[in-house]
Amino acid sequence: MIRDRVESISLDEMRTIQGKRLVETVKHVYDNVAYYRRKMESIGLLPGDIRGYEDLHKLPFTTKADLIETYPYGMVAVDMDKIVRVHASSGTTGKRIVVAYTKEDIDTWADVMARCFARIGTDVNDVVQVAYGYGLFTGGLGTHYGAERLGATVIPISGGNSRRQVEFLIDLKPTVIACTPSYMLHLYEVMTEAGVTVDDISLKAGLFGAEPWSENMRKEIERLFNIKAYDIYGLSEITGPGVASECCAQNGLHINEDCYLPEIVDTETQQPLGLGMQGEIVFTTIKKKGMPLIRYRTKDITKLFRDDCRCKRTLVKMERVMGRTDDMLIIRGVNVFPSQIESVLLEFSSVTPNYQIVVDRINMMDTLEVRVEMNENLFSDEVRKIEMLERNITGAIESVLGISAKVKLAEPKSIERSEGKAVRIIDRRKI
Repeated sequence: MIRDRVESISLDEMRTIQGKRLVETVKHVYDNVAYYRRKMESIGLLPGDIRGYEDLHKLPFTTKADLIETYPYGMVAVDMDKIVRVHASSGTTGKRIVVAYTKEDIDTWADVMARCFARIGTDVNDVVQVAYGYGLFTGGLGTHYGAERLGATVIPISGGNSRRQVEFLIDLKPTVIACTPSYMLHLYEVMTEAGVTVDDISLKAGLFGAEPWSENMRKEIERLFNIKAYDIYGLSEITGPGVASECCAQNGLHINEDCYLPEIVDTETQQPLGLGMQGEIVFTTIKKKGMPLIRYRTKDITKLFRDDCRCKRTLVKMERVMGRTDDMLIIRGVNVFPSQIESVLLEFSSVTPNYQIVVDRINMMDTLEVRVEMNENLFSDEVRKIEMLERNITGAIESVLGISAKVKLAEPKSIERSEGKAVRIIDRRKI
């Protein structure tokens, strides 16, 4: 199995690399990002105070709110003529989080994604079907470049069009597929309906991420397709997919810690926690040039640990993400915030602010339903107008979120009230 030398070095060697890159990154953002310079100066911190890995805890955190405040290019640390790519993900207020990359950043991204493929045994003889969405979402292109960097053949089919996905699985004979785990299960349903069996395809492995999934879902995918199913982790703000991934052992995700410096902090006190302790995972990008982030709070809950992995890699591992500290939903690989939906609903005068978001998993696919109360005037109106309003709201939500949702107009006062916080989200998925 192909393995970069840095994936198997000693902890002392890794700390030397991390310390050097951390010092360089802190100076880079201090000199070139006014927002970071102000943050550091407000706590009396200068670049010279950061001399190595052991000083990481002195640095201020970065949050999604900071990225929204500096939208679109306030966190960019190079001249814009050095930026060759921009991706984006949803923000909590409807504003997107913009992520900028230099040519060097793209190369690093391809390298770490190539490592992820190599960890599951992919090589130049494999054909990879990339069924993540392409475009502003980082999943498709990030996975694509990594497989190409490794030397594999890539089928850039993107997401959706399930019948064509199955057709390509049969005709083009991919050996590896990359998509969300729920979509993989949906593909099995489509295959079954078409009379296609696993004997008709050539898959041996899948690299699945972009949404929460359980060990039971892994076992089901492996049973149905007779493949090995591997977890991958990433987030657009840090780089996209490729921050961490499983190896053949399927026991935790190796973090590419020479590029993304991880730590676990207590969600309440923000104090660093030790190995094996559950908390929020925080990343500092120590190789990015275009838009480096210092101690970025992901809001993902997990643990870090080290073991003698049978793949011989010494990189620190993270457990599968256990949940999030906020109310963000991940639906079909897309980040969805209730506040985004609320902002759309409030644009329509014929409905009230009383609504609920119902998430379910039907036929192996995530579904999103928005129930919102009509006002009294509309409720007494004709059915045609109600149906038209449902269509209009549906279109507006899809325009903001980038995914489809079913809108159901409810009778006035039919949604349960609460004396405390309103129950906005009903998540019926079993993951």
